[in-house]
Amino acid sequence: MAHILLVDDEKMARTLYGDYLNAAGHSVTAVSGLQEAQEALASAHFDAVVTDLILPGGDGMEVLRHTKERYPGIEVVVITGLDKVDPAVRAIKSGAAEYLVKPVAPEALQHAVRRALTTRDLLHENASLRQYVSLLEMGQRIATTLDRERLVQTTANALDGQTGASAVLLMMYEGSTLRLHGSSGLDEKLVTTLEPLFTTQLQGVRTPRALDGLPCDYPHVLAFPASDGDLVLGHAVLFFGAAPPENVAEVAGYLSRHYALALRNLGRFSEVEDLAYMDDLTHLFNMRYLHLVLDREVKSALQTESSFSLLFLDLDHFKTVNDTHGHLVGSKLLVEVGRVLKSCVRERDVVVRYGGDEYVVLLRSSDSGGALKVAERVRRTMESHPFLHREGLSLSLTTCVGVASFPEHARDKASLLDMADRAMYRGKRGPRNVVYMAAQDLEAPPSERKAAG
Repeated sequence: MAHILLVDDEKMARTLYGDYLNAAGHSVTAVSGLQEAQEALASAHFDAVVTDLILPGGDGMEVLRHTKERYPGIEVVVITGLDKVDPAVRAIKSGAAEYLVKPVAPEALQHAVRRALTTRDLLHENASLRQYVSLLEMGQRIATTLDRERLVQTTANALDGQTGASAVLLMMYEGSTLRLHGSSGLDEKLVTTLEPLFTTQLQGVRTPRALDGLPCDYPHVLAFPASDGDLVLGHAVLFFGAAPPENVAEVAGYLSRHYALALRNLGRFSEVEDLAYMDDLTHLFNMRYLHLVLDREVKSALQTESSFSLLFLDLDHFKTVNDTHGHLVGSKLLVEVGRVLKSCVRERDVVVRYGGDEYVVLLRSSDSGGALKVAERVRRTMESHPFLHREGLSLSLTTCVGVASFPEHARDKASLLDMADRAMYRGKRGPRNVVYMAAQDLEAPPSERKAAG
């Protein structure tokens, strides 16, 4: 049934206990001391150790400690002629599964070994179950991560934690092109070197493979496709400083499939998120997105002590356009205004339809001086642009622009928006078609100002 290492310095005891264990169906290797026990453990597989507590050249406690430190999966039964509590307590605390006092009856030894083996099997099953549950939890954690940057860390942590990989690099498809998603445990220069190699070597690959001849110090590099059914959405590349574990293909394959699920969910979430943050008419960002991006900009500006600015725009006499040409023309005009605004600012700036005929432009890394120049460019462009020329109308349109900068005019989102709105309203009270800079003494706009057009 099991292979038992029997350690006792008395030949008669070795013979007697060996017979007891053989009678229970076990095979027995008998040695007389600590050194022989250490050599036997190093050269053969054992399921359990039965050792006397008093041995020449080292006691049974050393056999126990050596076994539990070097071979934690082997259970140890201790036998002693000392009928005292203290040795028993020390043995149990050191990891002994059973403790027997001489004279030992055959049934007692057989039962003690049987219980020790049962304990070993249960611990092994529990360890396997814990590993399986941990793997399931890691997979679920990966699949439900909807933040692109956090997904890299979550997946890398799961892969190196479950496989023992020294480093992880993740690739993902953007359209038909394989690109770097992120890495963990690798030097940035090495990542820069490896990315084009992996882009070429893994493009179109659908099965796991070892990658050889790479310019890195890792002797074992394995790539696993992140597949969702027949669709490959990316790859997980694992770097090992030593031979990978036997179950690496099973574990890494499982986690890579959940990485694929996360990439698919991330794509779907991004599509839904885009719809939630887009204005239906103009396809500009909407007010919901403005508040989201302003929160980020305020946090970043506070951390880096930098500036950004807002332009708050309201079209002059837009109500007249609707009354004269109808709401369909008015809607087309709003769409074209969005295109004109985007042509006046940088790609990294954010153009938002705030509501009705109001727009907000977020100018990143721009102080009040720079924002004022952009605002004047917007005003002049709007004034000179022939709107709806293709429809044969060539309408003229002007706008009032309010300018407010962070942190010069306000140090929080709500106050900054309010200051830009007040500056815009100041222009609406005059001849219009004007740019106004925020100031603390500007009057707040009335809630019914929209009725004036």
